[in-house]
Amino acid sequence: MSTIQTNFEKIKKSIPIRTKLVAVSKTKPMEDIMEVYHCGQRDFGESKAQELLAKYDELPKDINWHMIGHLQSNKVKYIAPFVKLIHSVDSLKLLNAINKEARKNSRVIDCLLQMHIAEEDTKFGLSYEESVEILGSEVYANMKNVRITGLMCMATFTENQDQIRREFTQLTKYFTNLKNSFFMNDDTFCEKSMGMSDDYPLAIEVGSTMVRVGSLIFGSR
Repeated sequence: MSTIQTNFEKIKKSIPIRTKLVAVSKTKPMEDIMEVYHCGQRDFGESKAQELLAKYDELPKDINWHMIGHLQSNKVKYIAPFVKLIHSVDSLKLLNAINKEARKNSRVIDCLLQMHIAEEDTKFGLSYEESVEILGSEVYANMKNVRITGLMCMATFTENQDQIRREFTQLTKYFTNLKNSFFMNDDTFCEKSMGMSDDYPLAIEVGSTMVRVGSLIFGSR
């Protein structure tokens, strides 16, 4: 068994059944992805639309591709025909672009709202107030080709575990509030995508339903 396969099996065993693993394959070659694919993994995450498109064209079509990086509105067209889940919706403009491209492809695309919970200005994401504004808007109400299925966040890059826990806990509070306000009778609003290689065990403790792990599987970039 290769190092990548060994790493994957170790990570997989550490994650409860209720939490989905997205293997972050950005910048990694096709052969590395296929090693993890042959272990049974089907959910992979990429951060650039054109790299994601290239990998979609070359790799098996039963892979569920997740767009986890910052997405520009003019790049949505590249991934709209096939993307499984877009984690990084951080504006009404982007959501509108996704809806438009999904309509062209006769699809409904699942999306997560990316929330800004980190104590870092470099992280993208919505404030709670901005998310409420989007979900309460007439523009969103008229969108028929996107479906908001939950929230995503990135914690501060720090060794302070208390701070990371506090930030993940904030995301769960946002989730509960938005669920109660906008999705009370909608079971598809169920995802909390939080936790990466450095902090996924803590994210799972706090209630993550989806973790995004790359370097612990494929090695550092």
